[in-house]
Amino acid sequence: MFKNWTALLLTLCLVLVVASCSSNKDGAAANNISESGTKITITFMHLWPEGIAAGQNKIVNQIINDYEHEHPNVIIKQDVLDNEQYKNKLKVLSASNKLADVGVTWAAGFLQPYVAGGLFTPLDDLLSGELKDKFVAGTTEAYSIDDKTYALPLEFNIAPVYYNKSIFDKYNLKEPQTYDEFKQVVKTLVDNHVAPIALGNKDRWMGSLWYMYLADRYAGQEALANAINGTGSFMEQGLVKAAGEVQSLVDSNAFVKGFNGLSNEEAKSVFLQGKAAMFLTGTWELPNFTTNEDVPQQFRDSVGFFKFPTVAGGKGNENSWVGGPGVGLFVAENSSVKAEAKKFVEYFVDKWGEQSVTGAGVIPATKVDTSKLQLPQLYIDLFNETNQASSITLFADVQMKANAAETHLNQIQALFGKATTPEKFSQAHDTAIKRGN
Repeated sequence: MFKNWTALLLTLCLVLVVASCSSNKDGAAANNISESGTKITITFMHLWPEGIAAGQNKIVNQIINDYEHEHPNVIIKQDVLDNEQYKNKLKVLSASNKLADVGVTWAAGFLQPYVAGGLFTPLDDLLSGELKDKFVAGTTEAYSIDDKTYALPLEFNIAPVYYNKSIFDKYNLKEPQTYDEFKQVVKTLVDNHVAPIALGNKDRWMGSLWYMYLADRYAGQEALANAINGTGSFMEQGLVKAAGEVQSLVDSNAFVKGFNGLSNEEAKSVFLQGKAAMFLTGTWELPNFTTNEDVPQQFRDSVGFFKFPTVAGGKGNENSWVGGPGVGLFVAENSSVKAEAKKFVEYFVDKWGEQSVTGAGVIPATKVDTSKLQLPQLYIDLFNETNQASSITLFADVQMKANAAETHLNQIQALFGKATTPEKFSQAHDTAIKRGN
């Protein structure tokens, strides 16, 4: 995740002034147009391009087609970008207060500057309507600031280590239960000239997953959470050890060559092509490993997963996951069709639930009875893991405030690139978090 948040936050003050000039008159006029039967257009910006997220893209189009059929006076105009392009454009549009009527956002710290700038409208009224009691406990809270909910979640994710069973079988490898066993797996693969781990750390947040798990396993979930929220310190011994262990993995050639210059999509392609044995990522990738027919069935049949291994003497346990609510939908405060945009969001979230399970293999944020659905075993196993988790730690850069998150991501890339030390890495985090922005 990348952001020039300083520029964004400076711009938000101007945005507030501009936003205040938008009167209710525009929204009322749009609603009158809707009621009269005249066509209105809702712009919808999202991050599920067909070539990258075929399952989700198909579902989005189906929901939109159904909505337009049921609401013949409405046109949904899509703007579809990949993950990183989306974040860049969201930042640019925010600076000029020209957000799409409906868009995708992440929770917690990512959400905060948009709320502070008055860019997203509260959606609490939708939670008391058709969507009441439909969300998995704890998911909507991640999108709440000052007791107002500014987006509605679509997904819930955990991050397992996926692995290629065919490669493991070829070298007589088993799913590692301990970190020592994991390092032996890495050594065996390196000795046989096989890339152990696909990693695209150009996007930085993928490397963050490795640090977070090592931090959790060495220092424990509570110490990691306290360091992130500022009540503790990243200089805690276990957290510094975790940063050092990242560099030990780099030294052991655990990651595919050029990992710090590869995007996540490029790294994923390496794994999908069978050129790396393991890939740590979120369950948002489940569609590519289960239902995406563009991915060869032989490969999909060969994908398994294991929990991040435990560390001898560490405070973390195997049922402690990195994850949390995935993306959610917002409605722009300055939308001229706000009422209709809210209706579309309500409809979309309701329809997304079961369709995302059966059509894309996504774990939804809404409650879905999966007992009567025919689902891939990989999906069932990971779905069950979410219910058995002892704790789920939200992604660090999502938890942190904007500038601290940017420091974290920059430091992650520096750590993996060995351009900093574990101690300096940890000190930089404490300094950024103490600044409080």
